Amino acid sequence: MTAEHVRQPAGAPPGPWLSIIGLGEEGVEALSPAARALIGAAVLVVGGARHLTLAAPLIRGEALPWASPLSDTLPRILARRGQPVVVLASGDPFFFGVGTTLLRHLPAREMCCLPHPSSVSLAAARLGWAQQECAVVSLTGRPLETLRPALQPGARLFVLTADQDSPGQICEALTRWGFGETAVTLMEALGGPRERQRHVRARDFDLQDVQPLNLLALEVLAEADAPIIPLAPGLPDDWFEHDGQITKREIRAVTLSSLRPRAGALLWDVGAGSGSIGIEWLLAHPGTRAIAVDSHPERAARAARNAAALGVPRLEVRVGRAPAVLEGLPRPDAIFIGGGARDEAVIDQCWAALLPGGRLVANVVVLETEQVIQRAWQRYGGTLTRLSVERLEPVGSLHGFRPAMPVVQWAVEKRN
Repeated sequence: MTAEHVRQPAGAPPGPWLSIIGLGEEGVEALSPAARALIGAAVLVVGGARHLTLAAPLIRGEALPWASPLSDTLPRILARRGQPVVVLASGDPFFFGVGTTLLRHLPAREMCCLPHPSSVSLAAARLGWAQQECAVVSLTGRPLETLRPALQPGARLFVLTADQDSPGQICEALTRWGFGETAVTLMEALGGPRERQRHVRARDFDLQDVQPLNLLALEVLAEADAPIIPLAPGLPDDWFEHDGQITKREIRAVTLSSLRPRAGALLWDVGAGSGSIGIEWLLAHPGTRAIAVDSHPERAARAARNAAALGVPRLEVRVGRAPAVLEGLPRPDAIFIGGGARDEAVIDQCWAALLPGGRLVANVVVLETEQVIQRAWQRYGGTLTRLSVERLEPVGSLHGFRPAMPVVQWAVEKRN
């Protein structure tokens, strides 16, 4: 490959004019001849200040640092469409990198990518860890709580950090969550002359002079009472902040089974209450999406707090009364109706919005809403199931099983 691949005949549709080049801490010395030629031939080279400094000996065209936010720079790049442009990135541009952002604005056929080993690849090689057996969590621009679902005892994971303050903040959070004995390796400036590794327990983190370019390698160790996010639905009820409006653990587990979460699918949680259904939907897979809707602002705020605390801050929360609040939302792959099932207009609007092949599940406990979903069952089909749970409770000095209110669950799949 040479720089000539970016030159297009007059009037031809754009081919691969945009080159995304991964750059490591060792600088341009590690680049291939093809990468060097592409940078030298580019009329515009875009990158972070550090990248542009490293590549300065090769740049002949305009050097443009990324703006903040990064999206503000995209018009400058697109204005050069069809001309040779280079974007410099850290490591592998398509591994938590800028490549994915650019792909949202340009087809892949207009790009070529020359990746460098990612920081995770370098870290795994240094530690002798098999990458396919390790989780990777990025906390760049994401809340610390995003890490929580990955904290499984015995797991090895890499944490991509935001800056020099992140390692201390992460270790403080690990200690607060009951994972203070986790073995932490702080890996700085991987691949460059300033590369360094330091080892510490999370609870004992006191490392100073942390370089901004760093990542953490964790070997997770949990205390006996640490609240470990399970891999199956049915979190304990007391893990949620709630005012009594919560789908109880046993019913929630059945409900998630009926909703059938899958990667990339969007859930509407209508009448979300504490947000427990939407939260467990998001915990099922990192690619799931959920919108929680509630007419009570305090409950909506509570659902957002629960989502953040349990590691899925990506829950989108809307305040408003259905069906009006549902107008304009992206069409869902699944819908749970906890509150609002008494209104047939809500059910009909949810059914109309549901994508073909999607699932709708409604739980009700009182006779009036049971009658509503029986009529919906007659219109749309599906299954009706009565769920009953009894829990052992004290009866004076003795014990007996006390039944909770039975729940009638309607579950239906939209065929077309």
